[in-house]
Amino acid sequence: MTWVITSLCQEKEDMACVEVCPVDCIVKRTDPDPAWPAQLYIDPEECISCGVCEPECPWEAIYEDEQVPEVFEADIAKNAAIVECRDDFEVPDREDIDTPSPADVEANKAKWGFAG
Repeated sequence: MTWVITSLCQEKEDMACVEVCPVDCIVKRTDPDPAWPAQLYIDPEECISCGVCEPECPWEAIYEDEQVPEVFEADIAKNAAIVECRDDFEVPDREDIDTPSPADVEANKAKWGFAG
């Protein structure tokens, strides 16, 4: 079991999860690439399945791989694929951004067709 960052993170990179990760397995692409949406990813080979990242995500974008909602199932493979191009990713520095409101979180979920 590993953890997955879903599309709910796209363009929302709060990075609170990065601060609590004990093994620095949460990464961001270093250069823009249309094949890789602007979001954070979890390297499944580095993840120790501790789960400390999940409650820190204000966008509710992180799930255990076995619990990823159906609408985000493709994100499991997307997170796993970074292993093939890991040199293109790095652990990002945290930027100060406003924490989303509950309404912002619900609007983001609705954007993705997820009512969870």
